[in-house]
Amino acid sequence: MNEVLFEINGWLVTPWKLVGYIGVALFGGRWVVQLIGSTLEGKPTFPRLFWYMSLGGSLCLLSYFLWGKNDSVGILANLMPSGIAVYNLWLDYRHRHRSRPPSPTTSAPVSTGE
Repeated sequence: MNEVLFEINGWLVTPWKLVGYIGVALFGGRWVVQLIGSTLEGKPTFPRLFWYMSLGGSLCLLSYFLWGKNDSVGILANLMPSGIAVYNLWLDYRHRHRSRPPSPTTSAPVSTGE
């Protein structure tokens, strides 16, 4: 994964660097998603996509720093955001399933008055 795929103006691009670039794009792009979501809502908000992008970006960058670069600072810098993203997605999942109205098959039986 460390073989050079191509070179752009002296920058050597390897598969691990592509993983890192994707992580940076996801992690940075999540703020554009948050800006759009807040603009549409008219108040600060964090859309679900923000947390998916946080998790994906953190995992890509964590992979890059673990196996592509072996950099402990990068590893530590990406452990916490990935954990927070997982936690927030879990909270969102719980909230969505708790606030869902009961389906007709799971509602209480109707009394016939007999």
